Amino acid sequence: MSLTYLYQLERYDSPFWAFAIHDGHHVDERLIPHFNISEDERLREEDPYTAILAELPFNRFVSGTSRFQLDLNRKQEDAIYLRPEQSWGMHVWRSDLPDELKSQLYATYDRVYNEINREIERTIDRYGYFLVYDIHSYNMRRDGPEAKLDNTANPQINIGTSHNHAKWRKLTDQFIKTLQSGKDGQTYDVRENVKFKGGFLSAYLNDKFGDKGCVFSIEFRKDFMDEWTGEVYPQKLQEYKQLLLQSIETVENYFAYER
Repeated sequence: MSLTYLYQLERYDSPFWAFAIHDGHHVDERLIPHFNISEDERLREEDPYTAILAELPFNRFVSGTSRFQLDLNRKQEDAIYLRPEQSWGMHVWRSDLPDELKSQLYATYDRVYNEINREIERTIDRYGYFLVYDIHSYNMRRDGPEAKLDNTANPQINIGTSHNHAKWRKLTDQFIKTLQSGKDGQTYDVRENVKFKGGFLSAYLNDKFGDKGCVFSIEFRKDFMDEWTGEVYPQKLQEYKQLLLQSIETVENYFAYER
């Protein structure tokens, strides 16, 4: 029996997609004896609650499987964390993962990417364009729960766009400006390509379809949760979700008039 990879794909009448490929925490039980790291350590480097942020009136792809089983935001050869330098210095596996298990994981990777490819092609065929919100979160206190936050190096929201076609520059500027201003006079530190520049999902989609649409790799700083305990702060999470919701009008207007 093949290793289980859990994910949810929902179609919506929209040219837009929301991906949360690092939200998952599940691992196949046959892999558990091979893990050298704890469940808490896995959770700390996963992106919990990004599936909630991705609950938008878009098509959705949400992974229920941990990135420590298979990371869809890496090239296939790096999608299993076999070396510490691939995983923040962590020795993920007790010993070499059996070749049979690795082969199954790589086959799953190909299968899932083929499905993503088909879905984006269908979107382009129907609408002529697409847009992806590639939603992630990142740790700001990796040195410990009491570590001082460096705001200069850690924007509240980082928009990774390094793989996007230059034709989407105007849309990118409008999108970032929209996120910087919340309701009731709130402002947010939203910057481009400071902390992250976009991972393999963005590179893949842009390489194949970049003239038809773009990918915003949206990295939220984990100040909507305690990254060491996993406790969520619902009000802050809702603030960030509201920012994404209010950005929809901006991208809809762009594609209605500028495309």
